[in-house]
Amino acid sequence: MSEWAQTSRSSTNTSPSLTREMARNVSIEAGFADARLLALPHAAEARDAARFADWVHAGNASAMSYLERRSDDGQLSRSRVHVPFPWAQSALVCFATYDSAHPRSIDPTPAGRGWIARYAWTSRRDANGTRRPADYHKALLKRLRAIDSHLHAIFGEFESRAYVDTGPIVERALATAAGLGWTAKNTCLIHPKLGSYGFLAVLLTSLPVDDARSSIAPKALPQIVPDRCGTCTRCIDACPTHALDLPYRMDATRCIAYLTIEHKGPIAEELMPNIGRQVFGCDICQDVCPWNRKSRRSSSTVIDPELDPRPELVNPALEWLAALDEQSFEREFSGSPVRRAGFSGLRRNVAIAIGNSGLAQFVPALEVWAAATDDGLRAAARWALNRLRRGE
Repeated sequence: MSEWAQTSRSSTNTSPSLTREMARNVSIEAGFADARLLALPHAAEARDAARFADWVHAGNASAMSYLERRSDDGQLSRSRVHVPFPWAQSALVCFATYDSAHPRSIDPTPAGRGWIARYAWTSRRDANGTRRPADYHKALLKRLRAIDSHLHAIFGEFESRAYVDTGPIVERALATAAGLGWTAKNTCLIHPKLGSYGFLAVLLTSLPVDDARSSIAPKALPQIVPDRCGTCTRCIDACPTHALDLPYRMDATRCIAYLTIEHKGPIAEELMPNIGRQVFGCDICQDVCPWNRKSRRSSSTVIDPELDPRPELVNPALEWLAALDEQSFEREFSGSPVRRAGFSGLRRNVAIAIGNSGLAQFVPALEVWAAATDDGLRAAARWALNRLRRGE
């Protein structure tokens, strides 16, 4: 039995509660790089709820209507944890890094290469040692459920929910409140040692947080990490489509990650030149961040074995992506985050990247796609054809 389990059993009483070190220890044992326990409701909840409501009301969620869902009494479901989960007394917020030594999207690369967001490179090895596409949602949810099972074995019955990007919560706000890092000007969470290349996973429980039994000195208890962006505006300056119109605010309608993944149909023509070679997601605002360069020099950055990068997805060849038919797309990306864009969506994105490549060798493929029934692909292919024919 692990040390944290022994301690938990010996300290269990008629009113079970979680200590911060217990929660962090079980999370590290489960495979996460870091974790923090947050008592609910937290001190910044009202402020965070107001900010989320303002962001939604300004139309920044674009077509992501799930962010606008409301409770029966009219509250935005994601504004506060207690709206959908009135029983929640604690949130265990876990961080899993997906960084690696591979190149960044802003590094020099040969013409004819696209970019798939770093988080979507994930893979696993099957029983035969063969590398297969892997979905981080499933890998991290498995870890959360293992933690949940351990806690139930110790404390008995209590309410809980585990989420990895799928629940009616704002993980980044909870992570900031828990002291995992700060919310940067590019709206990503920056961990002071691990940077921003990380997944957030949250386990909500009805167990209260008990600092009275904590072995951590009160002054050493997890504190809010101060904003360390300072006067730096590299992420804002580097965003090609000006989605970061103000510090700490993201306009999804202009964000390359949103446009190439969530958005369906045609992409506005004025945005296509600035999408560049991004065919799934975008890492530019993270790749220029000094904190991610700093984290790469830190010995604490360790590649997660369940989130190994697939080499063929690093600067993928546009020729390979363009040659995929629907069957081969499913074969290559079934179980991968890339599948979320869909076959037509990825092909649309590839057409835009081709148009920005300046390579006339792709004209025959674009001519075929220019007659496609899919509106998004057809519009992108025609734009790309015109651009290549003009020699841009």
